[in-house]
Parts: sequence; C-alpha cells; structure tokens
Amino acid sequence: MIKFSAWIRWITLGFVSLFLAVACTQQPNATAPNATAPTSSSEPLVSATNNWVGYSGHHVAVAKDFFTQAGLKVQDLFFQSASEEITAFLAGKVDIAWVTSGDAIQMVEKDPSIKMIYLIDYSNGSDGILGRNINSPADAKGKTIARENILFERVLLQAYLKKAGLTEKDASVKDIAAADAATAFASKQVDIAVTYEPYLTKAAAQGGGKVIFSTKDTNLIADVIAVKEKLIQTRKADLEAYFKAVDKAVKLLDARDPEALKISADKLGVSSDEVKSQLEGVKLFDLDGNKTVGFNKDNPNSLIGNLDLTAKAAYEFKIVSKPLAVESLYDDSIAKAS
Repeated sequence: MIKFSAWIRWITLGFVSLFLAVACTQQPNATAPNATAPTSSSEPLVSATNNWVGYSGHHVAVAKDFFTQAGLKVQDLFFQSASEEITAFLAGKVDIAWVTSGDAIQMVEKDPSIKMIYLIDYSNGSDGILGRNINSPADAKGKTIARENILFERVLLQAYLKKAGLTEKDASVKDIAAADAATAFASKQVDIAVTYEPYLTKAAAQGGGKVIFSTKDTNLIADVIAVKEKLIQTRKADLEAYFKAVDKAVKLLDARDPEALKISADKLGVSSDEVKSQLEGVKLFDLDGNKTVGFNKDNPNSLIGNLDLTAKAAYEFKIVSKPLAVESLYDDSIAKAS
C-alpha cells in the first residue's frame, strides 16, 4: 500500500497471521468500553478502525457529525495496528470493525458468528509484484522470490503464478517483510519481490525491473466491515443508518473534497496531499457500489469472489484449520436494505 500510514498497517498484518491474542492498546483519545458490545439502540455503537487510508470514510463521518445526524451514538476507537483492533473485537469491546477480508476470515476461525456486511475498498494498484527479466508468469519458475508470509501477499503471488500453472513450490521463496523484499529486489538479491507503495515503484527503478503484476482493477485485496451476528439481529436499523452516514462520507472522499481530505490527514498524521495520493491506489465503495458490485454474485469483481479466493488460500496455507463455506462469511441484508 502507500505512504507511511499504509506501511504501518500492512507490516502489522504479519503479526496477525501468527497470533490474535495481543493485549489491546489504543490511542489516548479513545476510551475502551468496560463491558461487552451493547445491544440497546440507545447505547453507542462502538466502531473501530486502524491506521489505513481506506478507512477514511469512518473518520469523515465522525468529524462531520454524519452519525449524529443519522440519530446514532457512535464511539470512535482508533488503533495503530490491526492486531490491536482484532483483539478488542474478539473480546467484545468493539461492535463494528473495519478490517481486511483476510483478517475477518482469520477471526471467523475464533468466532464463527462474525460476518462481513459491507465492502469498504479494494487495493487498486498499491500492491504489486516486481520482476527483473520476467516477461510472463512462466518465467518465474526456478527464480528467487521475496514475499512476506501474510495472507494478502500470498494471495497476490498465488494469483500471478497460477497464470502459468505454477505455485510457490516451483520457485525459491524467501519469507521477508515487504519493505525488506523491496530492498532485496533493488539490490538485485532476488529476481521477484512482492511489496507495496511507497516501495513498489522506487524499488522497480532501482533494481532495473518493473511491476509485472498489481492489484490494479482487481478484487484480490479487500477491506470490509465486520460485525457479530447478534448485532445484525438486534440493531439492524442502526446499522442501516450507520451505512448511510458512511456513504455520505465516501462520496466526499471520492470527490476529493478538501475538508474531507484534511480530516483524514489529521487522523492519519499525514498531509492532505499525501491522503489524496494514497487514495489513487484505493477503490472506495459507497452503498451503491456495495449493491452493484460488492454483494452482486454475478459481478466477477464482487466481494463474494474475493472471499472465495481468500478463504481457499487461508485453508491451503494452513491459516485456518478447515475449509470455510463462503456463504457463511457474509450477510448482505444490511447493505442491500440501506
């Protein structure tokens, strides 16, 4: 992904693959609830994000009082890492979690009641594969590949190799962090590297190679809103109102509204120009996008297609202990009714 905020987000995903029981640490301005997630519509919805630009719709909706205008009380929790957010969600301290689809699938292993109910975004070129003297996927056979041992990077590499009927076993794979993979490619220590911006473009030039595959115009890496089934049953109307508020915020971001960009920038600790640049590599989805693409089984770029791919990869890579039925992973009723 892109820029410093994205670097923090993706580097932490490796730890998520290893453990989900990290102690919950949060920003000083976020007070964790002392009880489990509320079920009464009069109580606040506890909504959590981490340090990723794709979650800016939440930040804008909070700052512009869109949730309040929709008649909702929303408690905003902001985490510096995905692992901290996931720990809080699994512990019942969070109602609504903004996470990757891979994170959600890993959480389902711990709690089968978790459902993905909204498509937030797709990586749209911010993640990619670098190659030197690689003109087709078949050329990857026998080559040295650097990639981090986390689900979304393995899914990306798998998608590329599969075009030539190859797997990781057909190459020499080094498990190293994305930043280090880019450095290894730039210094010509490896032939292929899986990484993301801000490393992707720079390392390609330094290493005398090019981006041979990316997430541009794909659904390979998705971010979603995840909740537990009980919340869907008890607060459906509130969730519909929540999505309508997010929808207003996403439309402002898509229009590159200066105020919305500044809100996101202030939350992420970067400049408005950086947020604007980061958003170029992300495809944000509003409510209409969730209906026409996200939960449309007939659309090849649907979230459902992403879940099928990611769930199979999670089992194949032994990240989950058993095959997962895609139909059990999501609930599209709220997005379609909103």
